[in-house]
Amino acid sequence: MVEVENKYMARCISLARGGAGNVAPNPMVGAVIVHQGKIIGEGYHRKYGEAHAEVNAIASVRDESLLKEATIYVSLEPCSHYGKTPPCAELIIKKRIPRVVIGCLDPFPEVSGRGVRMLREAGVEVVTGVMEKEAWELNRVFMTFQEKRRPYIYLKWAQSADGFMDRGRTDNTSPAVVLSSPEMMRRVHCLRANAAAIMVGTQTAFLDNPSLTVRHWAGNSPVRVMLDRTLRIPSHYHLFDGTVKTLVFTAGKAENRENVEYVTLDFSQPVLPQVMYELYIRKLNSLMVEGGAVLLEHFLEENLWDQIFVETAPVNLESGVKAPDLNRVASLSLTDVKKVQNHVITVFSRKNQ
Repeated sequence: MVEVENKYMARCISLARGGAGNVAPNPMVGAVIVHQGKIIGEGYHRKYGEAHAEVNAIASVRDESLLKEATIYVSLEPCSHYGKTPPCAELIIKKRIPRVVIGCLDPFPEVSGRGVRMLREAGVEVVTGVMEKEAWELNRVFMTFQEKRRPYIYLKWAQSADGFMDRGRTDNTSPAVVLSSPEMMRRVHCLRANAAAIMVGTQTAFLDNPSLTVRHWAGNSPVRVMLDRTLRIPSHYHLFDGTVKTLVFTAGKAENRENVEYVTLDFSQPVLPQVMYELYIRKLNSLMVEGGAVLLEHFLEENLWDQIFVETAPVNLESGVKAPDLNRVASLSLTDVKKVQNHVITVFSRKNQ
């Protein structure tokens, strides 16, 4: 029985991935309807604001009379509240589907446990926790956002073989050392395209004048986030060009301009928790931090991270801006190592995540 349940749940998870990049800030969800050992309907959440997976799966069934003897498998707990669409739990009850198998519960406060309770109170048999770890991992960004009330945080940097991110620079007249390979540049822009926001510190913004947009991959550019306590970044920089929504966190006050919003923080208090709160209330559920070294160190020190991507280039700089020392980071788990064009890409995640 376990193998059968896992087989259909694996199909739900596979279907759910079809919504990647289109359903945020909602989770990816897949659903499969089985009657007497045969799949008679399946669907997934295709686009934010449109029909959920259960609705699409039910709509795909040719003979609705079979639903009264069927089981619906769904990777995430069916919703029980009215949002942009009616409750899926209510639809399952209406269609008289007698059995529901769920991958993991939805941590969203308006759903968590309520969908299961609504179904059971209506006499529906509910099984939970089938391939729970895999179902959670599918939506780790959504889950982290709901459970921790902050974005899912990616830290990313490139470093030399001897552990430096750049040569020492004090002004913006000299360019940064290029350590990323063309292949890694494409991978970074793929990550950007899937992040809700991207962040740099003041010094990086000043020295590099970055665009922080998606150019080497297809997809939308994330919201740009910058720390600029004293408003020292020149107004003609790319970050202020108005092409992408930009948030500037500062100690002072400044007048908003087109697509640029200034947010005042209390810099006498820990800054990053304030930034996380502001991103949370704006429903920016994932954040990519690209530097500089000081900002990355602060995220690590405050234990604000979920995944870390490090590219090591086959060059030595001998001196300069030292990369963060991951030997000092607790709960670090090596999840992947790849070699691309003599560059080593290392991915870390949290232990027991």
